Amino acid sequence: MSFAELLDSIGGMGRFQIIHVALLVIPVLMTASHNLLQNFSAAVPGHHCQIRLSANSTGGTNVTQRLSTKELLRISIPMDGDWEPEKCRRFITTQWQLLSPNTTVANETEMETEPCTDGWTYDKSIFTNTIIMEWDLVCNLRTLGQMAQSIYMAGVLVGALVFGSLADRFGRKALLSWSYLQMAVSGICTAFSPNFTAYCVFRFLVGMALSGIILNCMSLVVEWVPINVRTIAGTVVGYCATIGQIVLAGLAYALPDWRWLQFTASMPFFIFFLYSWWFAESARWLVLSGKPDQAVQVLKKVAQINRKKEEGDKLNTEVLKSNMEKEMALAQSSYTLYSLVRTPNVRRISCCISSVWFATSFAFYGLAMDLQHFGFNIYLIQVAFGSIDIPAKLGAAIGMSFIGRRFTQAASVILAGLAILANIFVPRELKALRTSLAVLGKGCLASSFNCLYLYTGELYPTVIRQTGMGLGSTMARMGGIVAPVVRVTGEYFPYFPPIIYGTAPIISGIAAIFLPETLNVPLPDTIEEVERGKRTRDLKNEEQKEKILLQTMGPAMLQEA
Repeated sequence: MSFAELLDSIGGMGRFQIIHVALLVIPVLMTASHNLLQNFSAAVPGHHCQIRLSANSTGGTNVTQRLSTKELLRISIPMDGDWEPEKCRRFITTQWQLLSPNTTVANETEMETEPCTDGWTYDKSIFTNTIIMEWDLVCNLRTLGQMAQSIYMAGVLVGALVFGSLADRFGRKALLSWSYLQMAVSGICTAFSPNFTAYCVFRFLVGMALSGIILNCMSLVVEWVPINVRTIAGTVVGYCATIGQIVLAGLAYALPDWRWLQFTASMPFFIFFLYSWWFAESARWLVLSGKPDQAVQVLKKVAQINRKKEEGDKLNTEVLKSNMEKEMALAQSSYTLYSLVRTPNVRRISCCISSVWFATSFAFYGLAMDLQHFGFNIYLIQVAFGSIDIPAKLGAAIGMSFIGRRFTQAASVILAGLAILANIFVPRELKALRTSLAVLGKGCLASSFNCLYLYTGELYPTVIRQTGMGLGSTMARMGGIVAPVVRVTGEYFPYFPPIIYGTAPIISGIAAIFLPETLNVPLPDTIEEVERGKRTRDLKNEEQKEKILLQTMGPAMLQEA
């Protein structure tokens, strides 16, 4: 009897599993909000230099009191190429003569200007307070907002490496509880940050905590549910993240002050921390860590909750070890990152699939973190960007099942790249078309992510599957770090970011064409099988095919990279 059969014997998808999965996926809603929170907390409102009127005109204060806001701007702030007030400069002296309709643009260009030495005035019609407004991260400091997002993504990468390794040493449950607490404390501290430096430090810690939550949440979900429902359980987690993106739009609309938004998105994690004591540690991890006695106790507790107490009473350490002989043998195998490039076929797989991971994440965050660029209501765009994931992920699942993994993977990233590049040629006045193309591109990238988790695990043999998944996930984090940096170049070369965001997925899609197809192909167990291009002719049962999900949908193997 295998471990999967043992799990079925004590209730399968019973009452324990339903409660367990429900409590695990609820926090995923809020982690999705944190992941895209800076779209709103670091939104850049309309702004211009503070108006300073010089008393060089007869009438003085009496005249200014009779002027409208538009007229005050006209005599104090120069106009840019779009006939809008300049954001970073103002006239040195008040240009009263500009109130005359006879003044020409040529005359205006000759007037002396200066930087905004007295600060800025911000448009508070949409956001009452953002970190941009609070710390004046505009003009010469405008790149700091994007830098903060890169620092956050660096925290996500570091957290994946650190918490992935610690989870294998101290267990999934302990690290998940700690991650909830760290998310709550770091998030609250972020909301009370006294300056920009403190904000970046706490956001880095929030990013680390997010990785710990996702890694250990997925592990505990897939390690406690039966094989035949792992795909469904993983899909539920994915769609919770999608719903979280939509929830974020509602939260941000209700809380236009970034401190209250950050505070509200962080407080629920104290509740998640309090109820996390109820979670059961992974029985698989307990056995592989040399703690079979604790594993038996946990399994008996699960059996009792599932009303299978008699089956639970039959369990002992000998039965448990005999059911996990294969897992224990694989755990003792010694493979390193070098194994991913040591042989030709595996090296080709590693290079191609890593480029797809990087390009997908790179383009995804390039689109998802630049909602203001489209000129529409930012809240509605966030809802559209979240909603498109629902049909996109469904389409990816259908394509992978009936057309093939390779075609679906390549098509999704190539279409995403083409949609991004097409936006370059669409006039800014056609906002609806530009937004539609961006939503299409984001949906294709969501499909690509859906494909990657399954396809990557099927490409690598069992002995290095965790290491391969770790490499792919690491490349995705790197893409998330680089994306905001590329966006900064748009201040100097407006077409450069979309060209890079669009070209990278297309190149990775071409690379994906050189990957082998894995639809209806049994999983390889050794590197030699991949190198020979030979898979056993015996089609293994559905259980073996589903085993991949335990590893692909639980990114805890990231620490291997």
